Amino acid sequence: MHILDIVQNSIRAKAKLIGIEMTESPDENRLTVSINDDGTGMDSEQLKLATDPFYTSRTTRKVGLGLSLLKQNAEMTGGTFRIESESGKGTLVTASFVFNHLDRPIIGDLVGTLLILICNSGKTDYVFKHQTGSGTFELDTRDIRQTIEDVPLNHPEVRQFLKEMLQENLEQIQISE
Repeated sequence: MHILDIVQNSIRAKAKLIGIEMTESPDENRLTVSINDDGTGMDSEQLKLATDPFYTSRTTRKVGLGLSLLKQNAEMTGGTFRIESESGKGTLVTASFVFNHLDRPIIGDLVGTLLILICNSGKTDYVFKHQTGSGTFELDTRDIRQTIEDVPLNHPEVRQFLKEMLQENLEQIQISE
């Protein structure tokens, strides 16, 4: 859910390219998740307020919990949280968790999360990289779009292909939680 929350921020910031990187390092007792985008970014004042749960740039509600909850969850496990942004250049959010900490959120349905993002992306592209001790899986929707040409990513056959490809590749590098 953290990934969906942060990527939604990127989409609202008009990002055309969003990178999602996960590194599972049980030997180093670390799980790191980074999300970067080429969206509108934030100025220094917005950046200072970004993790305040009572600050949001949205007008439809008065709270913004995505970044503050990610920060809280990372720090609660003894991990770290960092956000970097520059107006007009995009944003980078990095959360690092202690891998074996009891309070570390589970990774959850990564295939479902990626499918939701990719198949509802419109013109936004994604570069996804997941690295474990068992290997690395990378996916770039720009390559997929080039291969399938005019067929939309949310076409049922493309969606089924993506689902199977994601499941198979993520399964190959999966480590037990």
